[in-house]
Amino acid sequence: MLIRPELRALRSDDAPQRRAQARLGEVLESWRASPVVAAIDADLHRFGQRAELEDLPALSALFDPHDSAAEQLATDIAARMLGELQHNAFGQVLFRHSSDAVQASLMLLRRGTATLALQVVDGAALERREPPISAAFTATETVERILRGSGEAEHVQLGAPRPGGAELIRSRRPVIAGAVARRDGASETQWLCRVEGSLVSLKLQRRPVSGAVMREYVLADGSLAHQAAGSSRDSRLELVASLLSRMERRDAAPLLAAMAEEQGSTAMRWQVLRECLALDSGEGFRALSLIARRADDPLAAPAGALRAQLLEQYPVLAGVDPCPA
Repeated sequence: MLIRPELRALRSDDAPQRRAQARLGEVLESWRASPVVAAIDADLHRFGQRAELEDLPALSALFDPHDSAAEQLATDIAARMLGELQHNAFGQVLFRHSSDAVQASLMLLRRGTATLALQVVDGAALERREPPISAAFTATETVERILRGSGEAEHVQLGAPRPGGAELIRSRRPVIAGAVARRDGASETQWLCRVEGSLVSLKLQRRPVSGAVMREYVLADGSLAHQAAGSSRDSRLELVASLLSRMERRDAAPLLAAMAEEQGSTAMRWQVLRECLALDSGEGFRALSLIARRADDPLAAPAGALRAQLLEQYPVLAGVDPCPA
């Protein structure tokens, strides 16, 4: 392995790298404190709290095809960061970022469930990637503006449900610089299938706080391939419930029962209820019976059906939660 002298020197003295990181942090804070970015950040905070984009002037200007605010924002942050990296080659940009062989993403701002990110797609690498065999739908709102480049995208609309899946309506759409698209991820999704050279876009997204479900369908026949919680909060709660159950933490059963009885994501509550039943049948059955008696609870019908099934298989449970009548 060839290790350059500059990197070898950092083994004994990491002060240059720490200074580079500190300087990049100052540049980032200066950018965030600028009036333009501060106004966008404030609007993003309101957008994350469910405000309409049209009521947020600084943020909506980025997605106005007749406004140059988006190009100016991208050019400004690129110039600041690249200019500093020329003098501090060992520094690391302090934005959250990700990349693979095809796409690179740089999250500029994040407020709650709302994010604003720059994305770059390499057309040559995209051409080598195998086409997808499924399409995922989750309740994420997306507004995207193409800053540079052109190509073609595959758009999939979720149609009428059918046994074991749903109808998928597919179409090809051109992608051109300056275009702005808005999508409701619960019913539509889109991905690039061809890019000329490279493509740069600015993407605004707002994820659901709770209660959403992600569903993935096979493109060939529309069959349901996978289903999961559509929000990070619900995923974390389901994971915690599963972990407590696997650890046989019976002392956590009352907590799981309370989580199942709360209002919120039906998918998350049902999963937590199942884990509670597995962990402590008595505590879980009491929670199940309570939910089954709630006329306005969307889980009342399945809870009632499961309660009847369990009583038939395990009559001893009748003594856990006697009928109030």
